[in-house]
Amino acid sequence: MINYLFQEKNWQSQLNDLITDPFELISLLELSPEQLDHQALLANKQFKLRVPRQFVEKIQIGNPHDPLLLQVLPHHLEMQALQGFSLDPLGERDANALPGILHKYKSRLLLTLTGACAIHCRYCFRRHFPYQENLPKEKDWLPIKKYLLEHPDVNEIILSGGDPLSVSNEKLARWIQHFEELSQIKTLRIHSRLPVVIPQRIDQDFLDILQNTHLKLVMVVHSNHPQELDQAFDDAMSNLIKKNVMLFNQSVLLKGINDNSLILSDLSYRLFHARVLPYYLHVLDKVSGSGHFLISDIHAQKIYQAILKELPGYLVPKLVREIHGELHKTPLNIF
Repeated sequence: MINYLFQEKNWQSQLNDLITDPFELISLLELSPEQLDHQALLANKQFKLRVPRQFVEKIQIGNPHDPLLLQVLPHHLEMQALQGFSLDPLGERDANALPGILHKYKSRLLLTLTGACAIHCRYCFRRHFPYQENLPKEKDWLPIKKYLLEHPDVNEIILSGGDPLSVSNEKLARWIQHFEELSQIKTLRIHSRLPVVIPQRIDQDFLDILQNTHLKLVMVVHSNHPQELDQAFDDAMSNLIKKNVMLFNQSVLLKGINDNSLILSDLSYRLFHARVLPYYLHVLDKVSGSGHFLISDIHAQKIYQAILKELPGYLVPKLVREIHGELHKTPLNIF
C-alpha cells in the first residue's frame, strides 16, 4: 500500500490534492501504462478521473483488477454505445422543477447543492447531468421556498449533488438554516461518499452545524466494497452518532467489483461494525459509459438469495432499481 500521512491533513487540503491524471495513478500503483489505451483516454476526457490519494492508499499495488481501482480508472469500454443506455437513464430532467431541485417522490425534495465530487465513480448515473444549470445560488432560495410552500407534502430535504459535503461548512449551514424556516420540513438527509473516501470531512465545524439544527438527521454514505472502510471511517461514523445522526449505506451492484454474495455480506458486517445499516443495493442505472459494470437481473437475484441465507435480516439491504416515472424505488422480486 502507498503510505500517506492523511491524518495530518484537513479535508480541504485533501480535496485540493486529488489525482486527476490517469498516468499518475497507474504509476503510483506500479501498473502498465498500456491499460490506458486511446479509448480509455477519450473516456477520461468525457468524464475526468478524480480520486483522493487516501482512497488510492487502499488499492493493492500491482493489481489491475483491484475492486477499488476498477471503480475509478477510465476504461475503453466506456466509449461503447449500448442499446438501452442513455445520458439521463432516470429521467431527471423531467423532475428538474427549478435550478438545483429534483422532485421525484411525493414527500422528498432533492437539492443538487454542487456538481463537485471528491471521487468520480465510473458508474455514476449523473456523469452527464447538466450541473451548470443546476447549482442553486443564494438568490434561488426564495423560489425554492415558494415551491416548497406550494407542495406541503414535502417534509424531507435530501442534500445531494455531486457530493454535498464537498462544499464549505458555511454554505451547508446557510442552506440548512433556510430549510429550518419551514415548519413542514422535518428531516434533513445527506447523501455523500466523502465520509468513505476522505473521512476527515466529518470535522468539528460540520458536527457543530448538525448539533445546532432541530431537524431530524439522516446520512446515507456510499460504499461498494469492504476494502473501502477503515478506522478513520469508523471514527467519523462514531462522531456522527454522537450528534444523533441516523446512518445508512447504499451500494451499487457492479460486475467484477462486488457481484459476489460473500463480498456483499462482508460489507454489511463491516458497516455494522461502524454502526451503519445497509439501506439499498442498487442494480446499475443504465447511464452511457457504464455498460461494462452491468450484471443481469437473474444474476443479481441469485446473489441476493445467497445474501438472504448469509445475513440476519437487519443487515440485508433492499435490492432495488430506480425506474423513470415511478414514485418509489422498485424492488427486484426474488424468484
